[in-house]
Amino acid sequence: MLLDTASLYFRAYFGVPDTIRAPDGTPVNAVRGLLEFITRLVQDHRPDELVACWDNDWRPHWRVELIPSYKAHRVAEETAAGPDTEETPDTLAPQVPVIAAVLDALGIARVGADGYEADDVIGTLTARATGPVDIVTGDRDLFQLVDDARGRRVLYPIKGVGTLQLTDESWLRERYGVDGPGYADLALLRGDPSDGLPGVPGVGEKTAAKLLDSYGDLAGIMAAVDDPASRLTPAQRRRLDEARGYLAVAPKVVRVASDAPLPPFDPALPATPRDPATLDALSARWGLGSALQRLLVTLRD
Repeated sequence: MLLDTASLYFRAYFGVPDTIRAPDGTPVNAVRGLLEFITRLVQDHRPDELVACWDNDWRPHWRVELIPSYKAHRVAEETAAGPDTEETPDTLAPQVPVIAAVLDALGIARVGADGYEADDVIGTLTARATGPVDIVTGDRDLFQLVDDARGRRVLYPIKGVGTLQLTDESWLRERYGVDGPGYADLALLRGDPSDGLPGVPGVGEKTAAKLLDSYGDLAGIMAAVDDPASRLTPAQRRRLDEARGYLAVAPKVVRVASDAPLPPFDPALPATPRDPATLDALSARWGLGSALQRLLVTLRD
């Protein structure tokens, strides 16, 4: 089981009241909410291994070089020497280091790669896996990793993590008319304002799905643009032709990496905390109480 950690703690932050606070009054709703999420996921799905995938760089420079608008609207501050600072709610930002410290003390693998997003960590671990993989994320971009033959599916939270949309190939085909790899092509054709991806003007989700159904993939669509005998409408041909520059680089931006350089780690679920003393101190400092205890009991069982 691979957790898109930032996606889940953002959901916890907005889904758990900010009246959940540490003894000194600091909000810890994202911390406790994420612990509750992990408890429920382990209880319901009993994964053999669990990895909290981490954004070491939420807006990698190599993606921005290709499409400068990539996530540009979410930049709070540009940083010359490292990752830009992401716009994050004032009461969430201080909770992120606490989440990292608690996961580390528990012994739950927390894995990131410099210059890569958590999506790329997930893509790399999925590519390496020899058995089934459940990806837990609120980010539809990861639908591209769905692969029934290899047991890859996405668990997409609808309400907390108690209600999850099980996203497999049949669901993707029914909803979007594509398989996993086809979803990446659909996304780059359609565009995604939340990620600053412009897409092809005039090509929405339905048109993108029809083009992919007719021509197979992005390469097939572009071959049709160059084929005077293809059934593209004049407007579609013109729009796709004018978007060649964007379409040449968008696949590298939209498709998750499968070769991110990951550090060594142990993905096994810990039955007992790796660092009990540190965990006790964190629990007392941040008032993690029952949320942490429920997780410890679940891991022990």
